[in-house]
Amino acid sequence: MRFVYFVSLWISAWSTQAQDLMSPTVDIVAELGKLRTMEEKLKAMENEIKELRREKAEQATALEVLRGSTSEMKVRVDKLDNEDFKVAFSAFLVDSTTSSSLGPFDTLKTLVYKYVFTNIGGAYDQNTGIFTAPLKGVYVFRVFSKANGSAVTAGLFKNNQHIFSTHADQGSGFYSTSNGVTLQLEKGDTLDVRLYPSARIYDNSVHHHSSFSGHLLFPL
Repeated sequence: MRFVYFVSLWISAWSTQAQDLMSPTVDIVAELGKLRTMEEKLKAMENEIKELRREKAEQATALEVLRGSTSEMKVRVDKLDNEDFKVAFSAFLVDSTTSSSLGPFDTLKTLVYKYVFTNIGGAYDQNTGIFTAPLKGVYVFRVFSKANGSAVTAGLFKNNQHIFSTHADQGSGFYSTSNGVTLQLEKGDTLDVRLYPSARIYDNSVHHHSSFSGHLLFPL
């Protein structure tokens, strides 16, 4: 009887363990479903990351193109600005067919320097002898005057106001005088050289002794 009792207890214990094995507490199907869901989310994230990388690459390319266009535009603007800032002229009193002295005159006489070597920017008018500032800036001007046997006095005038003079006086022979100045000008300011009364000035087409020149030093 005791043997039968122990056998019964053993069979009962084995049956309980087998039932636990066949009915696990973990839901494997549910866990597999969760794993599939996570895998799908990871794939979606990978695709999103790829798309972001592609968009970033496109944006970087567009940025480089924009930088290139901006640099090219800046170069063009700088070139245009530099063209506006190119102002320089150099003119001599007589042209290639003339060799003579001018003066004396009874009043101040604007000298028309007819033989133009350089006139970048077109600010000097060879028909009137007047320079007109095309933009606000600092300019440099030089006047050279030569005479033969008489006094020479030629003055630089800004907007009809005297700035400086070139002057020399000698009893005979040739002699020269020169002067220069740096001026701050507004757009539209005018400058010309005027021969004073009773003075004479000389030039010829070979040596070009008497001249009026100037250039823009820098804009303001």
